[in-house]
Amino acid sequence: MTRPDFDSYLICATPRSGSTLLCGLLDSSGVAGHPASYFNRKTLDQYAGEWRIARPRDGRIDEAFVRAALVAGRTPNGVFGGRIMAETMPELISDLADGAAETIDLLSAQFGRLKFVHLRRRDPVAQAVSWARSLQTHFWHPGEAVEPGGQDPYYDEELIGGLVDSIEQYEADWSAWFAAHGIAPCEVTYEELAADPLGTAEQVLGYLGLTVPPDRQLVVGHRRQADQLNAEWIARFKAR
Repeated sequence: MTRPDFDSYLICATPRSGSTLLCGLLDSSGVAGHPASYFNRKTLDQYAGEWRIARPRDGRIDEAFVRAALVAGRTPNGVFGGRIMAETMPELISDLADGAAETIDLLSAQFGRLKFVHLRRRDPVAQAVSWARSLQTHFWHPGEAVEPGGQDPYYDEELIGGLVDSIEQYEADWSAWFAAHGIAPCEVTYEELAADPLGTAEQVLGYLGLTVPPDRQLVVGHRRQADQLNAEWIARFKAR
């Protein structure tokens, strides 16, 4: 198996932007690592338990945790794939640097030669509506356990508006971070991914210089969840 000219890549996203769909597609290639949200502080203990390592001290990401994540997230060709949200990147850098200044060199020291995929949604209102419904119902993805305490979805203009503001700020943060470090990521939109998941995944694999082996095929593991209720809320919010 030919070793690629990089070691790791990170899918840089925001909630409800299609990142679970993209992660699944890339994972199914067998050559693009096993991308997942390894560095979300809410799931550190869960991953540490699965990997049989000590829980990260004080709920912080340490080098031992990163090493275990690299093992779990690599495919046999040596590629590591990870997903990271805009609010998670500062936490990751802060934990690894122990308060030192943010630098791309810090990430490279842990992940090796890095590439970046930026996944965003062109319509932040549609994204906020999807996010709001998940927050209300506690239902995020088919097949996943639904946390208790969810409720039937209801139109909440204040919640949707706050989430639109958060999404726009997160995207501004990503743009500023890429510009500050001279990074030109592979740009992917939710709309492209939803319309042509296989073609979009092939585009990302092409950017990474990876080819799906002849004995494998890409698998679309998640379906689009938006329905008529989403459309009604989107139209109602935009007409306010």
